[in-house]
Amino acid sequence: MKTPNTSSRKTVVNKIAAALVASTVLGVGIAGFSSATTGIANAEAVRVETPAAAPGFADIIEKVSPAVVSVRVKSNIQPASDFGGGGFGGGFDDLPDNHPLKKFFKEFGPQFRGPDGNNQRRSDRPRRARPVSQGSGFFISEDGFLVTNNHVVEGGTEFTVVMDDGTELDAELIGADPRTDLALLKVEEERTFTYVAFADDTKVRVGDWVVAVGNPFGLGGTVTAGIVSARGRDIGAGPYDDFIQIDAAVNRGNSGGPTFNLNGEVVGINTAIYSPSGGNVGIAFAVPASVAKGVIAELMDDGTVERGWLGVAIQPVTADIAESLGLERTEGALVADPQEDAPAAKAGIRSGDIITAINGNDVKGPRELAREIAGFDPGTKIEVTVIRRGKERTITVELGELPSGDQAAAPAATDEAPETALADFGLTVAPAEDGVGVVVTDVDPDSAAGEAGIRAGEKIVEVNNEAVASADDIEKALDSVAETGRKAALMLLERGDTSRFVALPIGRG
Repeated sequence: MKTPNTSSRKTVVNKIAAALVASTVLGVGIAGFSSATTGIANAEAVRVETPAAAPGFADIIEKVSPAVVSVRVKSNIQPASDFGGGGFGGGFDDLPDNHPLKKFFKEFGPQFRGPDGNNQRRSDRPRRARPVSQGSGFFISEDGFLVTNNHVVEGGTEFTVVMDDGTELDAELIGADPRTDLALLKVEEERTFTYVAFADDTKVRVGDWVVAVGNPFGLGGTVTAGIVSARGRDIGAGPYDDFIQIDAAVNRGNSGGPTFNLNGEVVGINTAIYSPSGGNVGIAFAVPASVAKGVIAELMDDGTVERGWLGVAIQPVTADIAESLGLERTEGALVADPQEDAPAAKAGIRSGDIITAINGNDVKGPRELAREIAGFDPGTKIEVTVIRRGKERTITVELGELPSGDQAAAPAATDEAPETALADFGLTVAPAEDGVGVVVTDVDPDSAAGEAGIRAGEKIVEVNNEAVASADDIEKALDSVAETGRKAALMLLERGDTSRFVALPIGRG
């Protein structure tokens, strides 16, 4: 048996030492990896140990339900006319004696005749009010004032309020405001009514819980819950659109009913739904409490709503219009047409002015301007900030009273004069018969003018706030705009009694 030599021993020792070192390093590496892995595992996603409980609405509903009612509306409807305008058979007297219809009514018509044997016309019979609509409403005072929608009571002659306990009470229409679709009724009854208060809807946030209570499909006392989906919605219902959008289920019959916050305060009055199918799709719109409070207060005072009136036709400042005027922002309301003898015109506001502020409050667009002006009483003097030819100025205006309907007329334009072509822009124009502006007689739909929305029959009155009376005037005005480096020119167009601005691109190729 051989004994290992010294060299072999050293080799073995070195291998053992190396193995020990390697195992030690490996051990440290494993420990380090384990520690790192533990560190990552500890950095967990944020978790809520105690899930938030879903809100319960029972306590709120128990308190507010007695204040919410169903509103039934009846109207004296003119009955449909009978044949020939008379009763059954009354329209056949002019027929030949041997006509089969005349013979039929002579033989079988007694049941349609009066006691004297004559045909009794339907219009002679006693009329009864017939149901025409039903909706919802809610009391806002202990003495019986209640709010609903104008479209619920419109055309009605008799109004019945059905209480939460089924009691039916007669109500009187105090006043209505079609522009905001609100109405005020009054129940004359010797009792103290449970009523609710309006909330400060400026504090309502998207995502807040809300509860709608009303009378969908005539079922009465129905409660649905959801959240505020959006604020400031414009649905094209009127000039003062500023709806709160909610996703609580709202259906036909909920109109005029309240939407409550979790404090039992009314944040809005349910007014409209978006529904391609006619049923609930989770998109409903409510008039904000801030709007309703002012309107209802005026209706309660004298049954009418008075609003300030500026007397201008306005339109948004689009990106093209801003470019044509050299503006950096697309904010404000562009005055298209100050009405003759209206407050704005008397104060010196002109077509082409951009209204940017009222009494120092910024105006972002036409809707904001309309709501701002409507908030003032007629006769109020206000400071209107405008931009005219690139310069800002302030004009004092004494507001008038908003008329029930606008009455204006303008001479009709004619296109019988010799025509001149503005081929570069796709326009054919002719001088206006009254000498003011030029009439557009033809527009190439594939041209810059066609894309800008200019239509045949409209009259071009101004180009970049400069009056024009011929095609040459338009050419010169467009060339002047091009020299400034702008990409569009602002045109004032008229058709009948309406005016509007259009930004015409002036890049030529």
